[in-house]
Amino acid sequence: MGNAYVKFQVPDELQNKALEALEIARDTGKIKKGANEATKAIERSIATLVLIGTDVDPEEIVMHLPPLCDEKKIPYLFINKQNDIGTACGLEVGSTAAAIVKPGKAKEIVDELVKQISGLKA
Repeated sequence: MGNAYVKFQVPDELQNKALEALEIARDTGKIKKGANEATKAIERSIATLVLIGTDVDPEEIVMHLPPLCDEKKIPYLFINKQNDIGTACGLEVGSTAAAIVKPGKAKEIVDELVKQISGLKA
């Protein structure tokens, strides 16, 4: 947890569940890929869950996301590898962040993750 913006540790099991939800939402709902798109989704309050990579360099690219999510009361979690986020988004490259806008068939998983995330932050 060397990065300044990483506020809490996310267990691998939870990360895998979040990535699975992102993949399902990609196919059955709507997602936003990358820090810029995720930022817009958060600012417009249309994001239901935000995934942020912890291995982003320079970290300034995603540093603003956690405080912005807190301000808008949007749940977020950290994923160890941005390549995993990229893969779940259907990209061949890593993605610094992603936002689930419409969960589609992943709604139950997202709802469950949101409950577990609030427990991690406490």
